[in-house]
Amino acid sequence: MIETAQAFGIDIGGSGIKGAPVDLNIGDIAEPRQKILTPEVSTPDAVGKVVKEMLDRFAVPDSMPVGIAFPAPIRPGKPLNFMANLDKSWLGIDVQKALSESVGRHVDVVNDADAAGLAEVQFGAAKGEKGFVIATTLGTGIGSAMIYNGVLIPNSELGHVTLKGDDAEHYAAASVRERENLGYKKWAKRLTKYYRMLETYFNPDLFVVGGGVSRMSDRFIPLIEIETPIVPAQLRNQAGIVGAAYHAMIHEG
Repeated sequence: MIETAQAFGIDIGGSGIKGAPVDLNIGDIAEPRQKILTPEVSTPDAVGKVVKEMLDRFAVPDSMPVGIAFPAPIRPGKPLNFMANLDKSWLGIDVQKALSESVGRHVDVVNDADAAGLAEVQFGAAKGEKGFVIATTLGTGIGSAMIYNGVLIPNSELGHVTLKGDDAEHYAAASVRERENLGYKKWAKRLTKYYRMLETYFNPDLFVVGGGVSRMSDRFIPLIEIETPIVPAQLRNQAGIVGAAYHAMIHEG
């Protein structure tokens, strides 16, 4: 393990599990990340074996905090009640306990969108921002993280607020733009409706827009007509790993 890392981050996704040591002084990975394909049958046992393999590859010492970004709402000590992108056998499982037992050491687990949002507040587009920040990820669905004065309000699911009679993510996610072959201007009109609704509900001080589309932010963010400042995410594919590592560090012990 490289000496400049203070924590290790793992980002579990439906297709791949990525991991790297993280230098929390700069908010970036300290070594090139590695990726292992998510098991085709992604049960707790199968995913736990991959997480252990990742830790073994990097020879992560027992003294180093390990954070895991996970694609579901996480309530430590309580069973999982929703799962979209991994095997349904996760339902009813205490994720943090199960993964800790699989690897033979304590790991800290946080929702993946929350991890990405934390990373942006601590090290990225919202660094130094006081007040209420809502970070959203536009992808297959819409993920969200709510942070107030640097403190995470966990497990928000703002992609599931109702818009046009359905979940907002079914109307405005990046996957919808691709599926319906929407131009950026038409998509931005949908995003305007979505973010205006969040403005009405929450009155945030800043929106951060992440997900793979953040690299094309100049094509649509300027077209979103809202009062609240809205900026693209900066950490992109590193955000889940960095945010998970940061969450583990601040919750150590």
